[in-house]
Amino acid sequence: MPFVPKIIIASAELVYSGWAKLTRYTLDIERLDGSMMRAVREIHDHGHGAAVLPFDETRRTVLLVRQFRLPPHLSGGNGMMIEACAGLLDGDAPEVCAAREAEEELGYRIHNLKSAGRVWGSPGAITESIWLFLADYAASDRIYKGGGKDGEDEDIEILEMSLADAMNLVARNEIADAKTIVLLQHLWIARQRQG
Repeated sequence: MPFVPKIIIASAELVYSGWAKLTRYTLDIERLDGSMMRAVREIHDHGHGAAVLPFDETRRTVLLVRQFRLPPHLSGGNGMMIEACAGLLDGDAPEVCAAREAEEELGYRIHNLKSAGRVWGSPGAITESIWLFLADYAASDRIYKGGGKDGEDEDIEILEMSLADAMNLVARNEIADAKTIVLLQHLWIARQRQG
């Protein structure tokens, strides 16, 4: 059985509360040798999310989105990211969120939602986990223009491309979003196993 350290939270100070919360924790963590270590961690919390990668088996295409993201821009990129559609749970079950986001962002009704796991993108500082899903879609499932929900400051471009083209974008680091890479690789491996 793997080692699970004893954790004692000595204090939790709310540093900021807005769209997200930032809390400074002082805690004691048991080390592998049994001794205790004092640590201070600042943790960002804005809730959990879900992401979905729709796949059209007939045309072998996937639906992705491209939108501006401030953190990559601030880190020296242009900020335009290609991603699987995703959103915060907002109190919904992950499956409900994935279907809702597909309609809002992509404009498609998806089918046969399949779990691809749950991941933490930056577990050292952010509480957010993301439930990942694959789903089926067809051209006839388009119900709306997509592009995001009015009033949520979204300007989303919908991208439909072959799975092979998407994997080439991953190889060239043109898709650099972790959840999207995981979903594309998950789908690619599943397709390879099917032959």
